[in-house]
Amino acid sequence: MPKKVDHAERRRLIADALMRVAAEQGLEAVSLRHVAAAADVSAGMVQHYFRTKDEMMTFALSVVKERSQQRVEAAIARLGDDPRPRDLLRALTTALLPLDGPSREDGRVALAFLAYTAVRPQPALRAETEQMVGFIASLLPGGEADAAGLLALMEGLGLYVLGGQYTPEQALAALDTQLEKLFNA
Repeated sequence: MPKKVDHAERRRLIADALMRVAAEQGLEAVSLRHVAAAADVSAGMVQHYFRTKDEMMTFALSVVKERSQQRVEAAIARLGDDPRPRDLLRALTTALLPLDGPSREDGRVALAFLAYTAVRPQPALRAETEQMVGFIASLLPGGEADAAGLLALMEGLGLYVLGGQYTPEQALAALDTQLEKLFNA
């Protein structure tokens, strides 16, 4: 009797290896061979699930987005019903900052993917950014310009945390200062 293969589980195994390679060594190290070695499977198996490096990159980013979305939803749920806009923005931005081990790993993958897209633009990223700015603008008294600034600040703080220039506590203090300015202007 042929062995029953759980394709979703295999894809997840390969995806986890892909995330480890990308987080530990950067996206330039992501290759079928490196991912196969990290997953302890054959390169042919990896290629069965991801035909190209671009497919692996796109999948890695989708995993990061899914994890980030789960963190955001959990942070917002902790606020209860009808949170104040400032509290909602703090929960959202804090959930997206790389403040702990798992979010730092995701942050490194996301950062590497963004560098990758600098030479391979992804139109979907532009639309997602516009959607995020629109949502943040709906919560801020100053509108879209303040929203773009807050999003840029959050991303810059994330870079500083990932690069070791800021501690998570310093990043949160800078975020809180900016939120205070935005809501008390």
